[in-house]
Amino acid sequence: MKPYLYLSLIPESLIASHLSPEEFGNYLSVGSQKRSRGQAIYFKLSDAYTEATLKKLGMNADLGRSVGEPPRRSAYLNIYRVLEQTPLEALESIHLTTDDGRVLTLKPGAYQQDLAPRFHLYQEFCPVSPRIISTLEPKAFAQEITDSTKPISLPALVFTELKLEAMAEDPEAKAQNLPYTSLEHMRDCMRELKAKPSKKMKTVVRNFHQDLLYRTLRGGFFVATTGNGFRYFPMPSREELESTFYPWWRSALSSFGG
Repeated sequence: MKPYLYLSLIPESLIASHLSPEEFGNYLSVGSQKRSRGQAIYFKLSDAYTEATLKKLGMNADLGRSVGEPPRRSAYLNIYRVLEQTPLEALESIHLTTDDGRVLTLKPGAYQQDLAPRFHLYQEFCPVSPRIISTLEPKAFAQEITDSTKPISLPALVFTELKLEAMAEDPEAKAQNLPYTSLEHMRDCMRELKAKPSKKMKTVVRNFHQDLLYRTLRGGFFVATTGNGFRYFPMPSREELESTFYPWWRSALSSFGG
């Protein structure tokens, strides 16, 4: 049986498993008895990193299973500061699972900076989870958050950008098809940033408690580390979601979040 290592974001943890990424996502979302439902977001770590980590921990590929025993679904190896201990190059893919177990796989891709002046809405996932309004585009935001010379910084961060539609250019614009529960507070945050150009970000929601509405994703997922480390996992286009990945997209559209 082939062992896999996964870095789960909800909550942050390092998990060994014999399940493939798709099987693992289904297991996390609906459980082995199909009695629970919930989203899962996790990285598959590279085979080389998996082999080296298991060897360091004194574990074999069988993950403690004897001959004839079923595959191990999950073995938690670490639940503390996992992201910052994982090298960027080990993050092979990120997997987005709907609450009925559909899995979408994102691979690293090239990132082009978006330098047009506008507001950005970021949802952080790991190791902290506030929702932030910022005037910084994703790469600049990543560098700001992980800059160790600042009074407050993080050694590593996973985050995504959420859609703001017309509000990205104008805080007073009509909020069409935006499902966020804190719209008026969001507008206040934008007004404050607009009035104080030296201020680059403002917290909208302190902690992320609900499922993520995948239809609000803009661009993809980002990983930042101290020293300007940066990796981008782009989302498929809307056309691809409605054709190639339609079963996942249909499931994502039926989900509720905040």
